[in-house]
Amino acid sequence: MTDRAVVVVRAGALTTVQDLGRVGYAHLGVPRSGALDPAAVRLVNRLVGNPETAAVLETTVDGCALRPRCAVTVAVGGAPCPVRVDGRPAAWGTAVRVPAGAVLDVGAATRGLRGYVAIGGGIEVEPVLGSRSTDLLSGLGPPPAAEETVLPLGPDTAAAAARGAVDAPPWPGPPGELVLRVRLGPRDDWFTAAALRTLVTRAYRVSSAGNRIGLRLDGPALERARHGELASEGMVLGAVQVPPDGRPVVFLADHPTTGGYPVVGVVREADLGPVAQAVPGTPVRFTPVR
Repeated sequence: MTDRAVVVVRAGALTTVQDLGRVGYAHLGVPRSGALDPAAVRLVNRLVGNPETAAVLETTVDGCALRPRCAVTVAVGGAPCPVRVDGRPAAWGTAVRVPAGAVLDVGAATRGLRGYVAIGGGIEVEPVLGSRSTDLLSGLGPPPAAEETVLPLGPDTAAAAARGAVDAPPWPGPPGELVLRVRLGPRDDWFTAAALRTLVTRAYRVSSAGNRIGLRLDGPALERARHGELASEGMVLGAVQVPPDGRPVVFLADHPTTGGYPVVGVVREADLGPVAQAVPGTPVRFTPVR
């Protein structure tokens, strides 16, 4: 049994292994998955000396607690939260050394939703189709963390972290409002002209029913111009699908690869990172682009 591992002491509401996703398999019905906030993953990995593609832990709302079997360098980023090592306050957003056997406690988010915990060497669970990410919809990758889950680590990167140390990295704050650039289509002709105006002129709010699969929105319903059945079609990251209740859903990392409701538009991928930190009630505006 290797000592290069961490043991989950507290799993929190939902803690999963994530990297930057399994790209290139959509034609086989395999979605990308990966971290909802890829910029946060890249930064926490750099802080501990990992490649940006290394696997980290993505926490949801109330964090997690870990006990390393060996001394490790960690960095906690994403949603701001308290961090403690064996009960003593530790720094958030920078590299911290955690002794073997100590408990790293990542607390509840004070703003935003999702935290990211990078550990020197990266989490080296078995990759599936080139990625270590947990996909909640398909079941690919490791299951969500549970108490006593043992997560193996790659080689120590403490020296690399020290060479590339950053005292105060810039962290964007969780969004007070989401502004999502959307390109209409491919099924915008299934909606009335009034509905399309509503989409890009009225305000929505993040629903509490969202998850890693999709961002559900509360707000005005979009009226359909066509009411027949639509054959199942391919879905992409950022697709804005409109179910029968008329309220848009923005597909995120664990989205299905096909769907039978019309897609009114597609949000630019560059705008999706802040969605990871948007708490229920956050205002959302769509702005049209070509």
